[in-house]
Amino acid sequence: MVGAILASLDDDKAQDILTIDLVGKTSIADRMIIASGTSARQVSAMAEHLVSKLKELGVKALTEGEKYGDWVLIDAGDVVVHLFRPEVRTFYQIERIWTSPAPTKKPAKRA
Repeated sequence: MVGAILASLDDDKAQDILTIDLVGKTSIADRMIIASGTSARQVSAMAEHLVSKLKELGVKALTEGEKYGDWVLIDAGDVVVHLFRPEVRTFYQIERIWTSPAPTKKPAKRA
């Protein structure tokens, strides 16, 4: 399914496509794909095309935000896709949440 999603985004000229492996980090999905479109219209169109292609594969995807096209979330079960306008992606920087190393705690000092 990841290959089909990436192919759809590539066909629609998505920019800055990033795939993040979530296995062992969260139970919400195994993969997260983040991409940008140049305008709200392009983001909405990419989302519409992707949902259509997923449907052809037998995947019922849930979406949020496609009406406005600033940030569209597509939940395809094991894969979650975030499509952004560049300004919105820069503002939220969600990839940092999943790609930054986890903070480590220092061991407590013993008295």
